Formats: sequence, C-alpha cells, structure tokens
Amino acid sequence: MEEAVRDGVAEQRERLMESLRIYGGHYAELSRRFATWLGLHFTDATAVLEIAAAEERGTPLSPARLSERISLSTGATTALLNRLEAAGHITRAREHSDRRIVTLRSGGHIQERADEFFGPLAGRLDAAMSPYPPQLLEQFEQFMADLNATMDAHLAERSPVTPCPPASSGTAGAR
Repeated sequence: MEEAVRDGVAEQRERLMESLRIYGGHYAELSRRFATWLGLHFTDATAVLEIAAAEERGTPLSPARLSERISLSTGATTALLNRLEAAGHITRAREHSDRRIVTLRSGGHIQERADEFFGPLAGRLDAAMSPYPPQLLEQFEQFMADLNATMDAHLAERSPVTPCPPASSGTAGAR
C-alpha cells in the first residue's frame, strides 16, 4: 500500500513537471510572437520585457543584472543595449548617488506595446487563478520559489557549460 502511494506521488510530480514544461513552452512561444510583433530579434525583445517587468516591479535592472537574467555575456549585453538604446526602446540612466551604477529603463512606447500585446492574456490568467483561495496561491508561490531556487543552484553549479565531447566510434549507441 505504501509503495502504491509513493508511486502515485511520483506520478503526480511527473504530471506537474510536464505541465510546467508545457507552460514554459507556451511562454517561450508567446515571447517569440511578441518579438515578431515588435519587429525585434527574440533576444532583444526578451531584454526589453525583462527591463519593463523589473521597472513595473519597482526594481529596475542594471546591465549586469540583465546579463544574468537573459544569460548573455557582458559584451553581448552591451551590444544588445546599444542596439535597443539607438532604436529608442530603452535608456540608460545614472540615478544612484554612486554615479557608476547604471539603471535600465524601457521607452514609454514599450510598456504601451507590451500592455497591448499581453493585456488580454493577463485578464485570462487572472480569471483562471481567481477561483483559487489566496492560501493555495501563496503555497504555489512558495512552491515556484523553491523550484526556481533549485534551478538557480543547479545552473550555478554547472556553469560554465562546456560542450559534450563527440562520441567516439567505439562507444555504445554509435553507428
């Protein structure tokens, strides 16, 4: 009986992880469509979204933090920010008492375009979550924070990634 319960929990966890993978795929597709809609490269649109979302939360990003969030080198992030700034999509400001700290801000039109694109979905997602009690949403919020912390730790341990060596002709599975 105990084994059947364990198997049921393992199956439930697998279903939940599959649902999270599907949601991640949907999020990636939506981001790709937003990039196309804006006429930007996917990475540029992702950066703009990260900058706008951080701003909306009241915690604007620095270039270094953006680099971490979108997994680009500092050099690649600088080139990306130069493109976005030249196109008027973002600005770099020195708002802190320490003038060395740069804050990234999205252009006003970006927030308007993001609201136009994502607004209908935000309403639908809010409606989908509305039947759930706040306590359950709080538990789910903690669950997601725990999963994200686990993924962050795993990624930090495996960094930097080196390419897998090519399989030699004598290994199993080689043709």
